[in-house]
Amino acid sequence: MKSKKILYILIALALFGSGCKKALDLKQQGVYSSTNYFRNEVDAVNAITGIYSILPEEDYIGHAEATFDTPSDDYWRSGDHGEDEGIENLTYDASNAAIRYPWKWRYEEINRATNCIINIPKITAISTDVKNRSMGEAYFLRAFGYWRLMIIHGDVPIITEDDYTKLNFNVPKSPIEEVRKQIESDLLKAVDLLPESYGAADRGRVSKGTALGLLTKLYMYWEKLPQAIATGQKVISNSNYALAPNYTDNFTRANENSTELLFSIQAVQNVVQNDFTVYYIPRPWGGYGFSQPLQGLANEFEANDPRKAATLLSVGDKVDLGDGNGLTTFTADLSATGFAFKKYAVFNSAADGGGVDHSFAVPLMRSADIYLLVAEAMIRTQGAGAGDALINQIRHRASPLLPPVSGAGMTQLIHERRVELAGEDQRHQDLMRWDKAKIVDIAAIYNLPVSKAPIDQSKTVTFVRPKNYYFPLPQVEIDKSKGVLVQNPNF
Repeated sequence: MKSKKILYILIALALFGSGCKKALDLKQQGVYSSTNYFRNEVDAVNAITGIYSILPEEDYIGHAEATFDTPSDDYWRSGDHGEDEGIENLTYDASNAAIRYPWKWRYEEINRATNCIINIPKITAISTDVKNRSMGEAYFLRAFGYWRLMIIHGDVPIITEDDYTKLNFNVPKSPIEEVRKQIESDLLKAVDLLPESYGAADRGRVSKGTALGLLTKLYMYWEKLPQAIATGQKVISNSNYALAPNYTDNFTRANENSTELLFSIQAVQNVVQNDFTVYYIPRPWGGYGFSQPLQGLANEFEANDPRKAATLLSVGDKVDLGDGNGLTTFTADLSATGFAFKKYAVFNSAADGGGVDHSFAVPLMRSADIYLLVAEAMIRTQGAGAGDALINQIRHRASPLLPPVSGAGMTQLIHERRVELAGEDQRHQDLMRWDKAKIVDIAAIYNLPVSKAPIDQSKTVTFVRPKNYYFPLPQVEIDKSKGVLVQNPNF
C-alpha cells in the first residue's frame, strides 16, 4: 500500500532527522489531540494508516497471534519463547506472557478505529469517496480487533463510542453473542462503505471483499451457515477477488497486487520489519526458526499436489538466499522436525542486497479460504457433493493433475482446508469449531503422539472441553480492573 509506505518513510525520516539534534534545540510546533487533529482529508487518511501500522507489531499479528495455532497437529512451536510451550501443550494459565502480549494491541486497534469513527464524520475538508472509504476501513479494522479477541477469549469487553468519549475503558465483559453482533454490525457498515477495489496507489487497503470475507468467517464460527453461503458467494462471484492463477503466486514478492489477497500485512524493506516472515525462517538464514511443520502435515498432501513443495521446505530443497552464493540447501540441522514453511521464506535478490524480504505481503485472509468455507457450509446444509464445484476450483488451481472430488463430504473438505491453508493459522480454530459441531473429536486428534522426526521427540496435547475452547483473559488485566473483569470459567 503505497500511501502507507510513504507515511512509514516520512516517520522514519523524521525520527532519523530529530536524532541529530539535542532535545533543547527543538521548537515545539503544536500539540495534537483527538479534538484538534482531524482537520482535513490528509489527517483522516493518516489516522487510518495509523490503525494499519499496528498489524506488523511483533506482539500482535507480527508474531504473537500466530502462537495461538501452535496446539494444532500441524506445528511444533520450536523457538526460544518459554511461554509458547504452555500455549502449544494447553498447559497455560492466565499469567502466561503469550496470552498477555497481544491483548493491548487488539484494544489499541479498536481504540484507534473508534477514534476515527467518532471524528472523521466531523471533517468538512474531505471528499465523499475518501470519507466513506476511511470510515469503512475504520469499521473493518475495529471489527478485526474484536474478531481476534472473540476467537481467542470468547467473552470480552466492548468499548463503545460513548465509553471512548468519556475515557471509560474499564468495562465488564460482554457475552460472546454480543461480541459477535458488534463484529457483524461493524462489518455490515464496512461492506456498505468500502470500494470493491483500489488503484495502484492504494493497493493493500481493505476492500468490500475483505469485509465480506471476514463476515463469512464470522457466520461460520457463529454456525449461521445459510448467511455464510450468501455472504461468501459475493466474494466468489466477484472477479476483483479471483483466485491467483497459481498457488505460489500468493507467496512471492509480487503478491501485494494479487486479487486473492483479501487482507495482508504490509511492510517496507529497511523501514518496517515484517516479523511474521522472520519467525518462520531458519535462524542461520536470518530468521528465528519458530513454528516448524510436523511430519503429519507433510503426509497430508497427496502425491501429485504441488502445494506441498510450495508450502514446505524439506531436507535437500534448494533456496536462493540472495547472498550471491547461488542456491543454498535446506539441511536437517535447520529444523528439529525436518521441515520449515517455504511459503514465508521469501528473500531479496543479490541485486537488492539479499536477506529476508520485508516487502513481501503476508496473507491474513485469502479468497481460497472463503471458497472452502462456502463449500463447507453447503456440504453441512445440503449434503455431500454440494461443495464439489468450489473444492474442485481450489484443487484445479493447485494442479490440473489432482483428481477432482465427487460427492465430497466433510472428510474431503477438512483435508482440503488443511493443505490449502497450511501455516496460515487456521488449523487449531478449524478443529475447535468442528469439534463444537461434533464433526471431529479434537481431543482424540491431539492426544495422539505426533512424531517430530528426524529428532526423537513427540508432541501430545491434552485438550479439555470446554476449558480449552477459549484462552483466559490476561491475569494482569483482571488485576488492573479491580474486580470489573471476571476471569473465564476454569481459570
